[in-house]
Amino acid sequence: MQTNQEPVSALERRIDMAVTLADIDKNVELRLKQMARTVKMPGFRPGKVPFKMVALQYGAQARSEAISAAVEQAFGEEVRNQNLRVAGYPRIEAKNAGSDAGGKLEFSAVFEIYPDFALGDISKRKIERPLLAVGQAEVDKTIDVLRKQRTNYVEATRAAANGDRVTVDFTGRLNGEIFPGGQANDYPLMLGAGGMLPDFEQPIAGMKPGESKTFDLTFPADYQSTDLAGKLVSFEVAVKRVEAPQLPEVDAEFAKALGVEDGNLEKMRAEVTDNLEREVTKRVKAKVKEQAMNALLEANPIEVPKALIEQESRALAEEARQDLNNRGIDAKNVPIEPAWFAEQATRRVKLGLVIAEVVKTHGLHAKPEQVRAMIEEMAQSYENPPEFARWYYSQQQRLAQVEALAIEENVTQWVVANADAGDKPVTFDELMGNAA
Repeated sequence: MQTNQEPVSALERRIDMAVTLADIDKNVELRLKQMARTVKMPGFRPGKVPFKMVALQYGAQARSEAISAAVEQAFGEEVRNQNLRVAGYPRIEAKNAGSDAGGKLEFSAVFEIYPDFALGDISKRKIERPLLAVGQAEVDKTIDVLRKQRTNYVEATRAAANGDRVTVDFTGRLNGEIFPGGQANDYPLMLGAGGMLPDFEQPIAGMKPGESKTFDLTFPADYQSTDLAGKLVSFEVAVKRVEAPQLPEVDAEFAKALGVEDGNLEKMRAEVTDNLEREVTKRVKAKVKEQAMNALLEANPIEVPKALIEQESRALAEEARQDLNNRGIDAKNVPIEPAWFAEQATRRVKLGLVIAEVVKTHGLHAKPEQVRAMIEEMAQSYENPPEFARWYYSQQQRLAQVEALAIEENVTQWVVANADAGDKPVTFDELMGNAA
């Protein structure tokens, strides 16, 4: 076997190779003899088919398999000899048929390799650890959120206001004609929630049940429907029902609705406090982890193989399809292209390679006791924690997911310990975001 390697780009390589046709011919003959032992043909007992007939019928298949095996072996030996870390699958290009190359089959293998890099310095990268103590004010805010989640709506005869649920009939016309999607009956609208354009909601505020109104509206220039973008339309709106929000009282019934069986308000506040402290800890960890991962990416601006990005994009597209199926939407009817996920896939591939290098360099592998602690912590949210833990340990794939989380936690702690890290007091709303 003869070889020759040349770089195509930073991560792409081309290896020119040649294998002797005599070796391939021997392999073909060997394969045909093995086939002849079991091959079946009309008029012959198994294993008694004449070799010439076997060669005539299966010769092309045997030669194709022999060439593939020879190419695969030659490529494997060469990448091992040169200690190359191949990313993805090689593209094999035939260079000749062997007739005028001294009895050799020449071909090229074009492939990508993993990048070689030294970890960058993160000592000057800033990490801000959110600092928030859970007090009575934070508990009160959380209880208010829980009350809003259980809002009841009571029919009202007054004029509609922001926060009300309004049921309307509407008809929209463009140049005097009803446009697609411009008409609906018994349409529920939460005023002020941003479900419709502000210029549509604003005229409805102040209307009472039974009232109608006609008004003009100009769609934004960047509106998603190009047929309506920047266009002036006329709407006729009739308010059929106005429902005012009614928050539940913080009483025994409310406590029972939150899972406190005896309705004790002190127990309820204690449970809310415990849950809130866990949620705050979780969000602080998530924000620190995000900053740590960003610091690693910024300190290590590496190029990654396109093959890995394409592979990750396909995986993300499949996750999106599965998510739609889980929501009851047939993903077959929704076009999902892997290219949509290229940016996210690139980040994940880069981060995976950098994390792997950090783990290897600094010995940050997940320890069994660490994995066990994480599973036990996760199990606390379930009625039967021991059963949950057994369920997790029963499948290697689930266990591998926790091990990956443990590794990321180790890497995050390493980044925080080696970067310019410090605490930053934050408000409840800043930390909790939309949840608050």
